[in-house]
Amino acid sequence: MKWIYSVSLAVTLVMQPAFADELFGPHPLTPEARDAFVTDLLKKMTLDEKIGQLRLISVGPENTKQVIRDMIQHEQVGAIFNTVTRPDIREMQDQVMQLSRLKIPLFFAYDVVHGQRTAFPIPLGLASSWDLDAVAQVGRIAAYEAADDGLNMTWAPMVDVTREPRWGRVSEGFGEDTFLTSTMGRTLVQSMQGKSPADRYSVMTSVKHFAAYGAVEGGRDYNTVDMSQQRLFQDYLPPYKAALDAGSGGVMVALNSLNGVPATADSWLLKDILRDEWKFKGITISDHGAIKELMKHGVANNPREAVLLAIKSGVNMSMSDEYYSKYLPDLVKSGAVSEREIDDATRHVLNVKYDMGLFNDPYSHLGPKGSDPVDTNAESRLHRSEARDVARKSIVLLKNRLETLPLKKSGTIALIGPLADSQLDMIGSWSAAAVAAQSVTLLHGMKNATAGKATLLYARGANITDSKGVKDFLNLYENAVNDDPRSAQQMLDEAVATAKRADVVVVALGEARGMAHEASSRSDITLPASQQKLLAALKTTGKPLVLVLMNGRPLVLVKEYQQTDALLETWFSGTEGGNAISDVLFGDYNPSGKLPMSFPRSVGQIPIYYNHLNTGRPYNFEKPNKYTSHYYDTANGPLFPFGYGLSYTRFQVSPVKMSATTMPRNGKITASVTVTNTGDRDGATVVQLYLRDQVASISRPVKELKGFKRIMLKAGESQTVSFPIDVDALKFWNARMQQVAESGKFSVMIGLDSAKTEDAEFSYL
Repeated sequence: MKWIYSVSLAVTLVMQPAFADELFGPHPLTPEARDAFVTDLLKKMTLDEKIGQLRLISVGPENTKQVIRDMIQHEQVGAIFNTVTRPDIREMQDQVMQLSRLKIPLFFAYDVVHGQRTAFPIPLGLASSWDLDAVAQVGRIAAYEAADDGLNMTWAPMVDVTREPRWGRVSEGFGEDTFLTSTMGRTLVQSMQGKSPADRYSVMTSVKHFAAYGAVEGGRDYNTVDMSQQRLFQDYLPPYKAALDAGSGGVMVALNSLNGVPATADSWLLKDILRDEWKFKGITISDHGAIKELMKHGVANNPREAVLLAIKSGVNMSMSDEYYSKYLPDLVKSGAVSEREIDDATRHVLNVKYDMGLFNDPYSHLGPKGSDPVDTNAESRLHRSEARDVARKSIVLLKNRLETLPLKKSGTIALIGPLADSQLDMIGSWSAAAVAAQSVTLLHGMKNATAGKATLLYARGANITDSKGVKDFLNLYENAVNDDPRSAQQMLDEAVATAKRADVVVVALGEARGMAHEASSRSDITLPASQQKLLAALKTTGKPLVLVLMNGRPLVLVKEYQQTDALLETWFSGTEGGNAISDVLFGDYNPSGKLPMSFPRSVGQIPIYYNHLNTGRPYNFEKPNKYTSHYYDTANGPLFPFGYGLSYTRFQVSPVKMSATTMPRNGKITASVTVTNTGDRDGATVVQLYLRDQVASISRPVKELKGFKRIMLKAGESQTVSFPIDVDALKFWNARMQQVAESGKFSVMIGLDSAKTEDAEFSYL
């Protein structure tokens, strides 16, 4: 029996059968059927009803249940976000069916970024896995849990390429590389939307933030972006294009300005590029309050002008402000905005609702009323085993002096640090509906691993930070950071005493999740002083030190690298993080993660990224020269390069073998290496392909990632890994803004990170 015939909808059909019979399906989910349906529906809508569809509101103090009910009755809202329970969503959809004239269903959205009820590693951690099967699994489970909560759309994936670790939203993206970000974004769109966003356990994606939000100056959130069209098209736009080519139904517009034009008022971005060049047919949605902010950007004198700019620039839906509803009617009446322009925006909203299957069944993601979970946060709704597996794959081993790791499950182990037992920080920022109390901390994970085998000691050692200003900031909107009431010296003394009783010390340091979030840019990306002091004190004990990092961005770790024997980057690893980290610490899982961003040696090096252009005076690490491009007061290059990550075993890469020395026009060529596990443990690694155009009409990067493959090898096993190279891998945007592949020599570099590679070359004819 179709869910459309629930009690509430059945009542509605009796009340207003004409509209209901015409509106609801079954309708074929094809573009042709959709376009005809929407065209017919638009003819039945008043101007106010059309404008109402363009409003996206948030559930919260500013929009109480009664206020929302009134909006629904007067058809002044098209979609709702920030509600994540079936009963609440069902109630609002019921109100649409019972109170509104046309009964056009609402869609419901949320920031499902790295899981819904089960928190997986933050996106930067997912990117560290370099495992597309794992990322696809995350997408499928996140979509399943979101749809099971009644949601239709997610504000994800975020595919903003960034080379700015000071930027707080680094945690939400996939790092510094265009190719890797494009691949990750495409994979998430395909897995979350499935065959159709109308399917019961799929959701529509809304890729964000269009465009170039990750390039904000100084890494300061919401700041200006200024760059050449060439860099924009070469480095920053491809991930959005990849996500849209994969079928993403939505685009969230960025908050920043690009070359002086706020994205919300940029018709070149939203019409010329998105609609005309890329042929995007989905919906564009402003970011939170962005239309109002056009006045603060200085491009609109008043709300009326802001609305005029946004609607004419191609923003279909206004998020979290009343400006469209308040000012569009008079703008149409005055002739400043045509009703055809309103129809165009409304059409895009109705199109995505059709594609979501809402005109076939407004309750398609809710199920029968009696099916609502008794306990929304029930343990049975989580996907723990999958979360643990993905989290293990996201962990990056950065240092392992004298094979300090893996640890033995014997003797006495001290676990120390302010993040060792923090459930909230484990799930990271943008953790959707995940419940912190359901997450596994490192302390609990290590207890699980060592029970009955080793003695585990614990001391907090320090607070996250001793800075009152930072703590006040982090606690503005939630009780995010809780201090130990003891003095800093008391905690430090306890930690040192605990360490002295142990055979080895594991110390969990890094950031509170709020330190790597929206509006959480940092000018100093070292560990907070309280944590640095703790680590220095533990070093004096002479015990082997294993540093477990929990953070949402690359950090400056020069001192920490020198002080520790082993260094493990775990990011914010999600609901099962504590168990996953313990699996790696004790050798139950061999780490295989690789960095998606370079780690600088100091803030002064930023931006530092692997695929930079060369200069006329490049620095030579083997033969340093004064008059070259470098810093004289620090070692040059990153502390850890892009693509870097160690294992408990060893891998050897053979010289590159080319299938030919020349590639014909529009032809293909293959580069191959043999990878051997020369160690005594089974393990996985990621083989990475980089190319360089040696001589071109403009300066080209020293290397660019063009392919990667994650392989698993038993101890002593070898495998040949081949990468096909076609003309698309050689293309770039030239000085005339033409995408071309130019003839000449190309370097081929294959390795296990971006710094150490086996090299060959070929000629493109």
